[in-house]
Amino acid sequence: MKSCLVVDDSRVIRTVARRILEGLSYSVDEAEDGMAGLRACRERMPDLIFLDWNLPSMKGLDFIKSVRGQQGGGRPVILFCTTESDPDEIAGAMAAGANEYLLKPFDGTAVRDKLAEIGVAV
Repeated sequence: MKSCLVVDDSRVIRTVARRILEGLSYSVDEAEDGMAGLRACRERMPDLIFLDWNLPSMKGLDFIKSVRGQQGGGRPVILFCTTESDPDEIAGAMAAGANEYLLKPFDGTAVRDKLAEIGVAV
């Protein structure tokens, strides 16, 4: 089974993302902030990281750079979620190693379509 780590400070968003991703046959772990997310990645690198861009302990950009710098960090698909549509922010995330972004609020169709768009089998 494919694995996903949902990193978001909102319990509601983590719950919604978990339900959607479990429906797409992912086993899902959660982290409430960037530091917990990095610890989870060191323990077991997931296949997919569903990342909130505005985390309290660390910016999404720093999280992506940290993951990509870890052993095995090139493997996971990183889908970052944001309420912002700032082109510079999106370009910076993509340059740092994000595979794609998704605007909040999202639903199951949006997640499934975005994953299919980047070639992740769902």
